[in-house]
Amino acid sequence: MSLQDDLTAAQRSLDELSRSVGRLEQQVGAGLEIRRVRADTDHLRESLALLRETASQARPDQTPPRRSEMVTIPDTPYNTALWAGCDDEGLGVRDRHAP
Repeated sequence: MSLQDDLTAAQRSLDELSRSVGRLEQQVGAGLEIRRVRADTDHLRESLALLRETASQARPDQTPPRRSEMVTIPDTPYNTALWAGCDDEGLGVRDRHAP
């Protein structure tokens, strides 16, 4: 199956779930449990809509983005001139007392 076919099948299943939850709601009433199931169903509907939108933006001939290569950060100390005049987080300005 293609991606669009799978998304359509998921949408149909979600529609059926929503109808079933509606029938249950009529039989059981509007208690906490059924409200949670309804909220979960609505959340699934929103998530599937986002997935459809994302899938429609991606082209099938487009390759996934490559991961960046790992950058090694040396263990040697940085040049202290880089931090001249900066505040030390949590301590304030250098050469002054903390409040």
